[in-house]
Amino acid sequence: MPLLSSASQFSAVAHVLGLTAAILVIVWVVHYGGGADLNSENTDLIFNVHPLVMTLGFILVIGEAIMAYNTVPSRKTVQKSIHMLLHLLALVLGVLGIYAAFKFHNESQIPNMYTLHSWLGICTICLFGLQWIFGFFSFWFPGAPPMTRTMLVPLHATAGLAIFLMAICTAETGFMEKGGEGPGAETRLINFAGLIILLFGLFVSLSTALPRIMS
Repeated sequence: MPLLSSASQFSAVAHVLGLTAAILVIVWVVHYGGGADLNSENTDLIFNVHPLVMTLGFILVIGEAIMAYNTVPSRKTVQKSIHMLLHLLALVLGVLGIYAAFKFHNESQIPNMYTLHSWLGICTICLFGLQWIFGFFSFWFPGAPPMTRTMLVPLHATAGLAIFLMAICTAETGFMEKGGEGPGAETRLINFAGLIILLFGLFVSLSTALPRIMS
């Protein structure tokens, strides 16, 4: 019971951090960026779709999917379904966010794939997609034999957590690119958003890894 309580407490803190990060990114995009519009003639509004979708729709959703086994009070089959569907939603939104970045670069005549942020981003989304496909066919349909699934669970969980942390690192490099233009309120907001997302990743990891380590 104390172990489950600790995991629940870490999950609760992660929820608060995730909500805080979402608010900070929305304030940044709306107040300082003027909003987000994928079909706008203003390329800045096209770009704003990228941090909005990648933070709220990719990183935060992945974190909630990872914690689903600890936070959803239901049968394991229901938890597994929510886990899978949230990851699928994150994958779709992640692809949308990357599309927004490429569209912004192309319409602004900026070269693609020349920064560390972009390299990490493409590697992360590709690995995430492969991880989802692997999980779907191994644990959902048609599903591996029970003994094989038991052997694959630790590998799947470890790889998923590693990819999630890659997404956190990718976000941090993205915030660094946009937050280094000089001191000011916007820079401080971006820095705080990056810090909160880092803490979110830490607490999601602790809420998931702690029961496995202690057991």
